[in-house]
Amino acid sequence: MRLIQVLVPGDCRDEVLSVLDDEHIDYVLTREESDGGDSAVVQFPLPTQAVDGVLSDLREAGLDDSYTVVGSVETAKTPNIDELENRFVKGNDQDDSIATEEIRTKAIGMNPSPVTYYTMTVLSAIVATAGLLLDSPALVVGSMVIAPQVGSAMTTSVGLVLNDSHMIRDGLRSQVLGLAVAIVGATAFGWALKSAQFIPPALDVVTVNQISQRISPGFLSLVVGLCAGAAGALGLATALPVSLVGVMIAAALIPAAAAVGIGLAWGSPVVSFGAFVLLVVNAISINVTGGSALWSLGYRPEGGPTLREAAPTLVAVGVLLVSFVGAGGLMAQQMRTENTVNEEVQKVLQQDRYRELELVKVQVEFDDMGLVDDSQHVTVLVSRPADASYPQLSRNLAEKISKRLGGRTVVEVEFTERQRSAART
Repeated sequence: MRLIQVLVPGDCRDEVLSVLDDEHIDYVLTREESDGGDSAVVQFPLPTQAVDGVLSDLREAGLDDSYTVVGSVETAKTPNIDELENRFVKGNDQDDSIATEEIRTKAIGMNPSPVTYYTMTVLSAIVATAGLLLDSPALVVGSMVIAPQVGSAMTTSVGLVLNDSHMIRDGLRSQVLGLAVAIVGATAFGWALKSAQFIPPALDVVTVNQISQRISPGFLSLVVGLCAGAAGALGLATALPVSLVGVMIAAALIPAAAAVGIGLAWGSPVVSFGAFVLLVVNAISINVTGGSALWSLGYRPEGGPTLREAAPTLVAVGVLLVSFVGAGGLMAQQMRTENTVNEEVQKVLQQDRYRELELVKVQVEFDDMGLVDDSQHVTVLVSRPADASYPQLSRNLAEKISKRLGGRTVVEVEFTERQRSAART
């Protein structure tokens, strides 16, 4: 429920009140004498879903929005409030979208103070680093819950669709600095753990499942970022709570930032580079899809800005798209590599001599196209009978995959033994 207060000039008072009467909206009119004119303040309660439509009708009637306040109320008791709720909440006029004035305030209000924002970001990065190194999904999820990234992401998205240069600048700055702080915090924490021998320095971090999932970005990783941005925008633009959406946005960002820090702490360029590409793609996806979702819901800049006025938005969109193309190209290369490797592994294991093997998992190290490492590393996990041996499997896989990829390929095969028996009484 919302309480609306608007300042109505005398020359359009009758038209404004006529709109409220036609909609059966109960209002209170108070004369405003501070400006020395014949203006009046009109206040009335509305269901949240009705605010945007009613304010649009009032603007068409002459209201200039020079003084408009939209506040929250717990409940309202007026002669026609039940009818309004039936129309806008339960009936054919149902629409969950909130007003443009409210979405701007709501997005800005989601941002904590800078000290709180960066402190919570560092804490979430430390928890994520611990969860990744311990291979603990519960700790990784815990880091998402306390991460404050949803506010800066939604501020940018709202700024893009409303052509608000201040919101765009503040949102992007908070995101970039916040993720940089997360990476630095994860790096420092990982280095401290390694130096104090809490985590063995010789640990191959690539073998940790929670880390390996963040250093080989593919199509499913991109889907997470796209869905997080769209869900954040939908939650922001409606009467739905945004707290759970914040966890989704953090899931696309904080673990990846922590993985970058772990790679730096352990001196593994492949880990850092792969996780950084995932982080960049997800961050841009959240901003672009969040703005696109808000645009599709009908949010637009006020007054139809000129090309010069729209320049900040166009520049921001251009930077995001260029960054996405660069990181997206590396991700596309990784997806092609993974598909090629999966195809060749399937072909080899379908041979008669390997019919007793069961494929468990294929892990493809991030394909940086030779920027960091000129060889491609692949790990294949298979299940075999306890009394069987396949000494040439890794070589056969390496030859087939290397022939398709056109470069040096290192294949490591890990076996898990199984026993199978049957009995009848």
